[in-house]
Amino acid sequence: MNERDALRALAADLPHAGDDAAVVDGTVITTDMLHERTDFPPGTTRYTAGWRAVGASLSDVAATGARARAAVAVYADEAFDRDDLEAFVAGAVDVCEAVDAEYVGGDLDEHVEFTTATTAVGDVTEAGAVTRSGARPGDALCVTGEWGRSAAALRLFEEGDDAAVERANELFRFTPRVADGVALAESATAMMDSSDGLARSCHQLAEASGVGIEIERDAVPVHPAVEEVAEGSAERFELAAHFGEDFELLCAMPDEEFEAAAEACPAGLTRIGRVVDKPSDDEGPRVTADGDPLPDRGFTHGDE
Repeated sequence: MNERDALRALAADLPHAGDDAAVVDGTVITTDMLHERTDFPPGTTRYTAGWRAVGASLSDVAATGARARAAVAVYADEAFDRDDLEAFVAGAVDVCEAVDAEYVGGDLDEHVEFTTATTAVGDVTEAGAVTRSGARPGDALCVTGEWGRSAAALRLFEEGDDAAVERANELFRFTPRVADGVALAESATAMMDSSDGLARSCHQLAEASGVGIEIERDAVPVHPAVEEVAEGSAERFELAAHFGEDFELLCAMPDEEFEAAAEACPAGLTRIGRVVDKPSDDEGPRVTADGDPLPDRGFTHGDE
């Protein structure tokens, strides 16, 4: 059973388990766990790990349209190295400061591999919390920022030389789209972050909202670093749409509200497609790209 199947199994008892974060009396709370083996390629500095781990939870706060307030983390390793620990905390502090939040501590533990579990909290704005389930046929489908930076970073980590690894660490330190999420909360009918990749996120949003989605491949904004590592347009789209871990926002909104929303987003907002009716044939594609079925492929814990 992979992560998505596990969430479906829990849905009856935990109806909000599939969203990016829980909302309790106006407070948004979310938690994530990352491991060295699956989430931090060789060459990832502890500073980058602290930034990226806490940033992942802050990204979930952003996906609800809430303002980030604070974060904590568990730091676990085979042994405690002072320099590594201080670098991790420095990264955690800096990513919080980048979104006007505060890193307030956490816990230390021993483990067989470097592992971190992070929790972030935020405050719902007057616009209310946004979920994945409100997209409607006719809505514009939009994304923040540029896609494929984490895929490019992994390729650079694999190169292994000092310059490539330094560049890869820079790409891994993304800015959580908290300010954009707050701006989008005014108009978004549905929103989520892209930790599992654009294609898989489109499928998740479509499933949660009971709709279909059509996107245009050439409309997807691709990070310039992808051009450095991709060979041809097909691989370029593959890295941007299917790799995941970019932590951008995917949202739906009334088409007439797009221009104002785009002006309000610091990271930029791009219309990449539209929300349509769910296929009447259960076997029909729920998500298409340029008219062809877009595979539900991306990152999911527990996939073979």
